[in-house]
Amino acid sequence: MASSTSKTARASVRAGEAKGGALSVLGEFKYIIPLNSGKHVYVRNLTNGKTTHLSTTSDAFVEEIRALAAAGHGAKIRAELVALESTHPRDGWAATEKRLADAGVFGEA
Repeated sequence: MASSTSKTARASVRAGEAKGGALSVLGEFKYIIPLNSGKHVYVRNLTNGKTTHLSTTSDAFVEEIRALAAAGHGAKIRAELVALESTHPRDGWAATEKRLADAGVFGEA
């Protein structure tokens, strides 16, 4: 059975796991896998089973997170963004979280 995930994506996920950006911690699913100092991410979507590579400044990123938040995952994603900001303060995760909040992704306007 062939995998639909690229070799590069799989390698990046393994590298993220090795650096402490683990995909699963005590059974908890991680939605955001940071890349390129916070400029890009892999977003893991439980609702459709896909992992997408997106720029954190793109409208597609906002819409992907909006879809996950609408499915009830908003609080967990927001907590991940806060955790990323605390572990990688130079990567601009607070600005990313603010941009999503300003766009009404988490239920605020």
